Amino acid sequence: MKSRVLFFLLIFLSYHANSQEEFTDVTYQLYLDSIESTLVFEKGTIQLANGVAKITIPKGFKYLSGKQAEYILYDLWGNPKDDSKSYGFILRENQHVMDDNSYIFNIEYDEMGYVEDDDAEDLDYDDLMKDLQKDEVEENKIRVKNGYEPAYFIGWASTPYYDRNKKVLHWAKEIKFGDSEENTLNYNVRILGRKGVLILNAIAVMSQLGQVKKDIPSVLTMVKYNPGYKYEEFDSSNDHVAEWTIGGLVAGKVLAKVGFFALLIKFWKIIALAIAGAVVAIRRFLTGRSAKKEEIIEPLNSRETPKSMDE
Repeated sequence: MKSRVLFFLLIFLSYHANSQEEFTDVTYQLYLDSIESTLVFEKGTIQLANGVAKITIPKGFKYLSGKQAEYILYDLWGNPKDDSKSYGFILRENQHVMDDNSYIFNIEYDEMGYVEDDDAEDLDYDDLMKDLQKDEVEENKIRVKNGYEPAYFIGWASTPYYDRNKKVLHWAKEIKFGDSEENTLNYNVRILGRKGVLILNAIAVMSQLGQVKKDIPSVLTMVKYNPGYKYEEFDSSNDHVAEWTIGGLVAGKVLAKVGFFALLIKFWKIIALAIAGAVVAIRRFLTGRSAKKEEIIEPLNSRETPKSMDE
């Protein structure tokens, strides 16, 4: 039903495009501003809500809480909800969350247990890539059945690498959604701990790979496990050992949710303009009046955007 409404709104807006060329740019910026004004960014040292780790945000970066991050992921970007929980976003200080050229690191935690790393040097990542590409056939059937475009694992954007000293695993996948012209970058970082794994997932597009890789060292210095949760504090007599090893972390599900929001980022400007533009265009058509700035702001602010995401 929602997709049908958006379809007709898009048609309606395109019909009025010639008379609203100046309107659309203004509307887009107002929509950006209306969302950004509700977000509360933080600096300094932040304790994650689960008490497992803390994040120290340096100059040049900022942090957005988990509650606000989930609002953006699910309500604004339209990601399918699952059992994972976001503990916030890390992003560059000069970027807006909804900017076309921005990207974020989404923070999650999987309490899977202590991940043994004995297999790190024995893995053949080329073979693993081929296995993942075979698995995507069945996964795409599920995606299409649920109304999403198929997604294809093109290859490693950055080959998996495990830093044994720091207990950090990272890799990057290039993923293509449907017939999208620009492929999605899914840059994964896993920080091993005593009871689970901290997940830092960069949500970006392939053209941003260089910037993401440049920021990875800075991001890794921000996140620290609290006492009692550090990898070296593992107690073999009491603690649970994870079923997955290093290879299992890399071989986790590729297409269930990963990168879906990056696809939406590419088209969300059109959708936002369609919703706001149709409201104002209909009003103009019925009244014969020209659109005023307050008419544009009203439908944008009437979207489900709370006064403050931390309230």
